Amino acid sequence: MKQKKIPRKYETRARILKALGHPTRLFIVDTLSKEQKCVCELTELVGADISTVSRHLSILKEAGILRIEKTGNQVFYEIVCPCIMEIFPCIEKTLNERLKDEEM
Repeated sequence: MKQKKIPRKYETRARILKALGHPTRLFIVDTLSKEQKCVCELTELVGADISTVSRHLSILKEAGILRIEKTGNQVFYEIVCPCIMEIFPCIEKTLNERLKDEEM
């Protein structure tokens, strides 16, 4: 049986979710939801080397979650669409329900 083609919107959604699928990238998104930051600030906050942080930022940017803003010779990162943060309360609710079910 031939499989139906999955609409492109699902591929795009999966790419965004995959980009968020790392603790460091979740931390970066949470941090940038408060204010834009340069790579040097994020490197210090994450506690990793600049190449590692830059790679995480690149993945988030390629997924369309972040954009850059250049000011002089500094590059700042910011969230494209702050509503991305709305996914986290849903995740927390799911986690709490799971924990509640495990206690029963």
